[in-house]
Amino acid sequence: MERKVRVRFAPSPTGPLHIGGARTALYNYLFARQHGGEMILRIEDTDSQRFVPGAEEYINESLAWLGIGIDEGVKEGGSYGPYRQSERRDIYRKHVQQLLDSGKAYIAFDTPEELDAARQSTPNFQYDASTRMNMRNSLSMDKEEVDKLIADGTKYVVRFKIEPGRAVVVDDMLRGEVTIKSDILDDKVLYKSADDLPTYHLANIVDDHLMEVSHVIRGEEWLPSAPLHVLLYEAFGWTDTMPRFVHLPLLLKPDGKGKLSKRDGDRLGFPVFPLEWHDPKSGEISSGYREKGYLPDAVVNFLALLGWNPGDDTEIMSMDELIKKFSFDHCSRAGAKFAFEKGKWFNHTYIQEKSDEELAQLFMPVLAQEGVDTTNFTPDYIAKATGMVKGRVNFIGELWVNAKFFFRAPDCYDAKSVKKRWTEGMGGIMKELTDVLDEFDDFTSDEIEPRVLGWIEEKGYHLGNVMNAFRLAVVGECKGPHMFDITALLGKEETLSRIHTAVSRLGYGPANAE
Repeated sequence: MERKVRVRFAPSPTGPLHIGGARTALYNYLFARQHGGEMILRIEDTDSQRFVPGAEEYINESLAWLGIGIDEGVKEGGSYGPYRQSERRDIYRKHVQQLLDSGKAYIAFDTPEELDAARQSTPNFQYDASTRMNMRNSLSMDKEEVDKLIADGTKYVVRFKIEPGRAVVVDDMLRGEVTIKSDILDDKVLYKSADDLPTYHLANIVDDHLMEVSHVIRGEEWLPSAPLHVLLYEAFGWTDTMPRFVHLPLLLKPDGKGKLSKRDGDRLGFPVFPLEWHDPKSGEISSGYREKGYLPDAVVNFLALLGWNPGDDTEIMSMDELIKKFSFDHCSRAGAKFAFEKGKWFNHTYIQEKSDEELAQLFMPVLAQEGVDTTNFTPDYIAKATGMVKGRVNFIGELWVNAKFFFRAPDCYDAKSVKKRWTEGMGGIMKELTDVLDEFDDFTSDEIEPRVLGWIEEKGYHLGNVMNAFRLAVVGECKGPHMFDITALLGKEETLSRIHTAVSRLGYGPANAE
């Protein structure tokens, strides 16, 4: 009988979720949903020394913003909890004891100083079958001595006993069968008495088994540990239910030289975290995709194509489309360059596909931040203003730069444009224009445009100069959407007021000075 697909994303709460981790979570989610399966969020907080307050909440919020749905977890609950590893100590103790009782693991008392001495005295020292009998552990010591040390409270670790001469096969869905000689593996620490917590190696195996995880989809940095994990499944007698493995390639720097880091983002001006992160220790603030004005759908689409393709040239795909098309058959084994400029393109494209009304809602917080009282404008007005400028922006925040004149009359004028366009007599021409515009009751673009253009021609004025001066007076600079669409939205009263203000501030010009 085929197993139900159950995957897990298991981050450590040691800081913000890296965008590479977000991609791993996304691939887990796509695979689970495609197969009608379930996704678990497990918090692997066994490293108490590196725990960062707020990190767990940040991870949950990041996944929610990206639309990566979690079926079981600390927040969601479920039948396989607890989902926070620090709450599973009793479970781990039981399984550590199981390995000890079966002779698959042993207790070691070696101090850090003794281990350092061994490394200095033995080139390429490795704690394994060739050295373990020379160290202070339950294999080389009498049981009475071991029991006494434990009773006296001596700190110890539990090591996995790896037998040499084995060819360990890791069946990877992306990379095929990867064979590793057990001789190169050391006797990994599985448990530390000092904090009564297991290491990752034991905890993730026990949890994946008990939570009935069918596929382990994680970064390739865990590939060297995979043979150890296979051996642990064997030691527990769980080979029949061992999950399938997928070790995803790394996200690389934009130039492809090395793993993507926060420093790359700082240097090149792009975020490496889904959300803005406030470091509770240093106070440092790191930028996030959400706060930079990226749409979550765009980020998901961008991330999905970093190391995977749908088998054709399709680029724009919704979450539902990604779920239908996703397959590890089209995943690359090589690292994927983080093409952040492509991320901007995705965001621009998704912004264009949003309705004006949807964008207006996303624009509202920006308007409020800029001190605009949105109650002074109808929802239709805000939507139309947004729609006129959306083709010019890559991010939601850029809407303000391009649309602010719809909400606030210019308080200054672009100096270069004034010098070039507010030529001799232009103030007088603008006064004439106000007389022309004042005649209209219907202030629509269709009505006004032909009449104004006809008036310019009749008067023999230079079309470019007049229209640019007109734009300068209304907008504050010589750029923006179609001029008569702008005035139609602003309305007659506001348009005339702005032209009068410009004439008052910039003057009539030498030829028409009053």
